[in-house]
Amino acid sequence: MIRRAIFLSVSLVACGLLTGANWPQFRGQDSSGVAADTNVPTTISDNIAWSAELPGRGLSGPIVVGDKVFLTASSGYQQDRLHLLCFDVATGKKVWERQFWATGRTLCHPKMCNATPTPASDGKRVFGFFSSNDVICLDLDGNLQWMRGMTHDYPNASNSLGMSSSLAVAGDTLIVPVENLSESFTAGLDPATGINRWKLERPQLDTWCSPTVLRGKTADDDLVVLQSSKGLAAVKPYTGFEAWRYDTPASSIPSTAQSNGLLYVPSGGLTALEPAEGGKPPRVVWQSNRLAPSTPTPLVDDGRVYNINGSGVLACADAKSANMLWQLRLQVQLGEKTTRGVFTSTPVAAGGHLYIFNEDGVALVVKEGDAAGEIVANHEFGETILCTPAIADGALYVRSDKHLWKVAKKKG
Repeated sequence: MIRRAIFLSVSLVACGLLTGANWPQFRGQDSSGVAADTNVPTTISDNIAWSAELPGRGLSGPIVVGDKVFLTASSGYQQDRLHLLCFDVATGKKVWERQFWATGRTLCHPKMCNATPTPASDGKRVFGFFSSNDVICLDLDGNLQWMRGMTHDYPNASNSLGMSSSLAVAGDTLIVPVENLSESFTAGLDPATGINRWKLERPQLDTWCSPTVLRGKTADDDLVVLQSSKGLAAVKPYTGFEAWRYDTPASSIPSTAQSNGLLYVPSGGLTALEPAEGGKPPRVVWQSNRLAPSTPTPLVDDGRVYNINGSGVLACADAKSANMLWQLRLQVQLGEKTTRGVFTSTPVAAGGHLYIFNEDGVALVVKEGDAAGEIVANHEFGETILCTPAIADGALYVRSDKHLWKVAKKKG
């Protein structure tokens, strides 16, 4: 009875850490990229609270748990030095840094690096994942809990461009996607030990998108949606049991978005799906070729779906019908030059505004709504940005290779 009470208390504390002001994995707790936060600044230039220097390179996004920001980096000539870093949210001071040697292949496309997947947290631990298929688990104070080189167990799991799919935590299970042309799989690991709970064979295809978590009424009702160019598979996080399948090909780069029970899949342009009960395939609500995404994952907020195409145009459509509401070219005048840029980072949203970053390091704040979109602010960071930002407790966190920034309203 005492042991059960202790377990329940720890679980409640962990649940508390993952609600409200936290951003524990790629696109946040519910894979939406939307924060229920109205205090994030709508201007950036005059609201940079702090910046922190980073080692090596990193495309992974930051995550936030309580009073700490976590992110990964990789360094060395062969990108074989792995870094997990922790910063204080209030001051930007580095709380701790841990370094490890990669155990798997570190070869990546020059645009990528070993530290491309975004880390994740279950509120008690932080999990780092790298293109070398190394999974590292630390507690929030930086103490090593376990490390697992997945290449040791699955030696052919890699691709020549590098792995970028991010971790997810669902149903008290750590979801590790290792999908590639050879030994392709997704595994569900026990977060306390790193041991497989299950391993699901996946299509032998290079895949760079990340799992989407569908939160249920309880953790037992959660589903994890796995995406590849063969389609979607929704699995139970604790057992890996397949709940349903959608066999229409999907993109291998932008991920599936979710909002209000619907999935927005980069398939045939963009397709809205309504999951069904009893293992039946999901119902197609609509499909639109006009909403085809490029690299960034679509975002759905307040009944509207937003998407950035390969020409740098932001499209806004009704999320229930796909009726186009407006389009906006994401360009601003910076001095004597007009910047359009290439977009890799997935947008995030809060307080009726989208926060969008191009590869040139230009941040754009776009006001949401049914009327024509409007860029209300911009800021030039001056460094390449490919990560997806985090939002927590009224602040926006974004990183480049060299720096991590916090954007928050200044007191007073």
